[in-house]
Amino acid sequence: MKLGMTFRFAHAIVTRMNSRPHRNAGWASACCFLILVIGPSAGWAKEPPSAEGYSAQIQIEPLLRSTKTASGAPMTYPSTDKPQVTALRVTIPPGASTGWHEHPFPCYAYILSGVLTVEFPKGEPQVLHPGEALVEVVNTPHNGINRGTEPVELVMFATGEVGKPITIRLPSPLASPQ
Repeated sequence: MKLGMTFRFAHAIVTRMNSRPHRNAGWASACCFLILVIGPSAGWAKEPPSAEGYSAQIQIEPLLRSTKTASGAPMTYPSTDKPQVTALRVTIPPGASTGWHEHPFPCYAYILSGVLTVEFPKGEPQVLHPGEALVEVVNTPHNGINRGTEPVELVMFATGEVGKPITIRLPSPLASPQ
């Protein structure tokens, strides 16, 4: 607790206690003593750590916390003796698409610029804007399309396995049979 906050807290206790019918000033004084004198020596005056374990001067902005993929399926992690993390910067020009594909491992993406539309064989497409993050679908066909006028830039992280691809190209499930 910072010193100013400590004084405000002590003042609030005294004010609250003195507004009660019994006006127990002795109890309020004892609380103030504990807060102002013993508190700092007990470590109460130290800057508390942030929620993410960093010092308070570090700014943390949660981007995504999920237990499900973009399709709503529960997340699973690969069981392997050869784990590998891959980080990619992906640029999709206006009018281009990734082509239908799937990921056999969990992948996560953060949109830097542009608007990305992700379509699935069934269900509504998902539209992602700059500053949005997602947990990609696993073993589910999908296609990323840039329908805008500027490139889509995103950063993608994959938790995969050494020697195994993180993306598998697929034929379009929406193509009409001939």
